[in-house]
Amino acid sequence: MNQSAEIISSDRIPADLAPVIRAVCEVSREVAGIIARGPLAGALGEGVGENTDGDQQKALDVMADEMFEAALRKTSVRYYASEEQEQVLELNPEGKYALAIDPLDGSSNIDVNVSIGTIFSIFEAKDGAQESFLRKAREQIAGGYVIYGPATALVVTFGDGTLMFTMDPESRNFVLTSAAMNIPVTSKEFSINASNYRHWTKPIRAYIDDCLAGDTGPRDKNYNMRWVASLVAETHRILTRGGVFLYPGDARPGYERGRLRMVYECAPIAFLVEQAGGKATDGCDAILDQSARELHARTPFVFGSAEKVDRVATYHDLPDQEVSALFGQRGLFRG
Repeated sequence: MNQSAEIISSDRIPADLAPVIRAVCEVSREVAGIIARGPLAGALGEGVGENTDGDQQKALDVMADEMFEAALRKTSVRYYASEEQEQVLELNPEGKYALAIDPLDGSSNIDVNVSIGTIFSIFEAKDGAQESFLRKAREQIAGGYVIYGPATALVVTFGDGTLMFTMDPESRNFVLTSAAMNIPVTSKEFSINASNYRHWTKPIRAYIDDCLAGDTGPRDKNYNMRWVASLVAETHRILTRGGVFLYPGDARPGYERGRLRMVYECAPIAFLVEQAGGKATDGCDAILDQSARELHARTPFVFGSAEKVDRVATYHDLPDQEVSALFGQRGLFRG
């Protein structure tokens, strides 16, 4: 068996998808090696342009996208949709899968040595490129991410639990280290970018106010706030020790639907989270029951321990006058 065939092996990976997952792993270990070299590998965090949504592209964003595209051309992936490219590419006209990818999530953290990652989603391909991706997220047949941190790991689901494969730094093969990841039911952590507080809707502000009130507020316990600005890092923490992540829409121009992309980021993360016993919504409704209207569409995103995600939804269900009263009484950030 050659080296590429040995990179990942498990009877939990569907046989038809194994070559695709193997290709993702092969590129990921190359990307991990580049990241591990830091400045020795060049100016990886240097801005080299903008993607279709106007977000700045880093040098490693473009490099990783090119590497994944090239590797997946040799597999049964027919359609390739990347956050870094405006249109869907047809890689293999005879292929049976449609793969969407954020080649390098969290690239703003490259220069500060924070965990970043790759996020991907796989559907059965339809006859057309757009309809292969613009469909209910629950139709995914696989979703996952690779995290490049102190350890490099693949976290993936095929609809039968959430698995974790850790890359052995000696063999550089991905070894199954968790056959059933489960999000802890209880946690005292939440993750949100609090600098945007003044732009949030009243339900989000009321929920965060109650968390920040700690054991003197209605939640009756103290919380810790986390914010990494790397979706993969946030997800990995929540899968490991629970909590809730919020990236709501807000009042800023261009942020009405949040900033995270449905196809490349939220759909696969939601799939992983549900398979690990958690929940993922747009603040109210399940992400997996929704579909993107366009390839680069964004959505508000709330995910984590089921009870916490449900509680966020209850704040949105309150009548406006009631949530306004809550905010008026407990607005900790008011001047």
